[in-house]
Amino acid sequence: MDLKDKMILSIIQEDSTYSVKEISEKIGLTFTPTYERIKQLEKNGIIEKYVGLLNREKLGLNIVVYCNVRLKEQSKKVLETFEKNIMQHDEVQEIISLSGEYDYMLKIIAKDINSYNDFTVNVISNIPNIGQYHSSIVLHEVKKSTKFKIDLD
Repeated sequence: MDLKDKMILSIIQEDSTYSVKEISEKIGLTFTPTYERIKQLEKNGIIEKYVGLLNREKLGLNIVVYCNVRLKEQSKKVLETFEKNIMQHDEVQEIISLSGEYDYMLKIIAKDINSYNDFTVNVISNIPNIGQYHSSIVLHEVKKSTKFKIDLD
């Protein structure tokens, strides 16, 4: 990956609605080589997909919770069962397997505290082999980004 590829990635991360023509102008290449580079970045899996980022609060989703989960046991079957169960729920935005005190960290989005409480009571506590869970409610998002730092050197 050379400087032009990195520039393309940086631009697309900032705003994926730029046309190939606009990107080519920003990086100083003509349309065709820019288009081919983008297609190659997609083919190589560096660009996974293009998405729209929504304002969750304007959609009435006011609570963000990081929920740490400890399972009673950590056998492969138990871990896979937990992952399969928790992945089915749209409220769960991220599932991260951890080392340390907890086995997983879940990022959960809910309408309000009552909705989150319903989710913990009706979903999390009913998944087999849940040993313990601990919720941290986000008070304020100081920094929120989906952009990776790409060194342009």
